[in-house]
Amino acid sequence: MTPANTTGLGGTVVQYGDPEPAHVLSVYADLRCPYCKRMEHGLGAVMEELADRSRLTVEYHFATFIDGAAGGSGSLQALAALGAAADEGQKAFMHYLRALYAEQPDESDDAFADRSTLLRIAEEVEALRGEDFRQKVTTGAYVPWAREVAAAFGTSGVDSTPTVLLDGTPLPVINPMGYTITPEAFLAELPA
Repeated sequence: MTPANTTGLGGTVVQYGDPEPAHVLSVYADLRCPYCKRMEHGLGAVMEELADRSRLTVEYHFATFIDGAAGGSGSLQALAALGAAADEGQKAFMHYLRALYAEQPDESDDAFADRSTLLRIAEEVEALRGEDFRQKVTTGAYVPWAREVAAAFGTSGVDSTPTVLLDGTPLPVINPMGYTITPEAFLAELPA
């Protein structure tokens, strides 16, 4: 089973924006990664707006390596729930992604492993209040898909998160101090 709004081999890449883009922004992230949360808070809305204006398409590649490093299954379970959100539409996916990062627990806390926590966070997204989404999260319908997504990340050649590529060229998103670059600095890296 593969969610809607996915692309790539086995549907392991979640796509936001035009399926025939002029430019592709590839975002590599882990839902338990605190630096990914910083990137999302600083640049997520900018990336969404660029895609909404058809300047680029955002393709998300998700890892679950923090589950292995810190213990637990929160990255995997949150990713499976995010797959169910993608079924409800690109905006539902994007808003749930933002809500998950907004409520991201400490890296050592495996709160996302609890599906009731994932459903509680989903209540913030109107499109995810239906029974279909709830059922997919409760039953773990997309857990096998999430494992495939994580395996694809493992073979991508990318070894840290967040990593962002524009048409395959790395773009800085986190500065040497560990904070997100400004939206202005990010936009300056993009083609006109």
